[in-house]
Amino acid sequence: MKNQDSILVCGTGIAGLACALGLARAGLPATLLGARQVPDQLAADDYHPRVYAISPASRDLLDRLGAWRLMDARRVTAVQAMEIQGDADGRLGLSAWQDARDTLTWIVEAGEIERALHQAVQVMGIVWHEDRFERLENRVAGVRVTTSQGQVLEAALLVGADGARSPVRQASGIEYHYTPYGDMGVVAHLDLGLPHQNRACQWFTGDSVFALLPLPDTADGPQASLVWSMPEGRAREWLALDAQAQQQFFAAHARAITEDRLGALRLRTRPQGFALTLERSAMVAPGIALVGDAAHRVHPLAGQGLNLGLGDVRDLVDVLRTRESYRAPGDPRVLARYRRRRAEPVWAMGLVTDGLHRLFGASNAPTAWARNQGMRLVDGLPFLKRRLIRAAAGD
Repeated sequence: MKNQDSILVCGTGIAGLACALGLARAGLPATLLGARQVPDQLAADDYHPRVYAISPASRDLLDRLGAWRLMDARRVTAVQAMEIQGDADGRLGLSAWQDARDTLTWIVEAGEIERALHQAVQVMGIVWHEDRFERLENRVAGVRVTTSQGQVLEAALLVGADGARSPVRQASGIEYHYTPYGDMGVVAHLDLGLPHQNRACQWFTGDSVFALLPLPDTADGPQASLVWSMPEGRAREWLALDAQAQQQFFAAHARAITEDRLGALRLRTRPQGFALTLERSAMVAPGIALVGDAAHRVHPLAGQGLNLGLGDVRDLVDVLRTRESYRAPGDPRVLARYRRRRAEPVWAMGLVTDGLHRLFGASNAPTAWARNQGMRLVDGLPFLKRRLIRAAAGD
């Protein structure tokens, strides 16, 4: 491998594995750096705690990487419709048929996606250094990385796919902005009293967003994944309760919010929480590019965080694949193209999610009236619904 062409991908989560696969399939020499932790293949009625809504564009990418076909089809749920309820009489319904589609999105466990990507990486024979990033040194023709075990790895381009706290981003000095919301996202799996009919539901309550994503039925009946964004203090109080008290807290709030739209809801798993933030970065430096959570994070109310990261992977691979033959992968001109290509989608998604968070967090009566009227207006305009569906699909 010639050093002027080599690419080192630091991070072995979904974004890192997908990036290494994309590079390898494009004929670009890629190497992985990070822990090798293959998620367990769970029993039929057990599910990994985190799930993602995979857009059609992301599904196409995973299919081209050879990972989609490796997933267990019984663990993938097609979403054919979505209901969004405001905090008064506002309502918006989106259906796949409104844009002549079969599916709006697919709900898949994070662990199942990672398991399939691990298999695809193994099939491709990608070199994998099971070690941890420690230090970074910029050089004339690329970068030199020292690992925690003392390995020295040289590459023309270092891709930071190492998560929200990205050591690569910190070591590179890439410009970075962090805004905490003061909220937490709480996830859990639920037993439903009524079938979900492949429909996702979301309720805005004023100070929280309560979302239910359909999952495959179990022997006990229908189930869904909960993503509940709420003030951090309330979330921590709930998470600190014992199991019985958590059920009681959840049952009372869920009934008040959903009005039994999906029947009685019951926690199937212990809830887990994570802080909600808006994070942005400059994404590149000489010899370095960031993808996924290392580059940006948005509010989960639109369910687009992973799709945004997979968009980074797709565009970075395409920019590197089509660069001039005399330019190295880490050439600042090449990386500037990647940054420009990602600027609009990352900015737009951050604007939309942050704007919705602020809009529905405002408590004054005129704003509450306007946001619910706006939802009702959009619900009556088919062409706007088609635009929303296509934007969410990545078209």
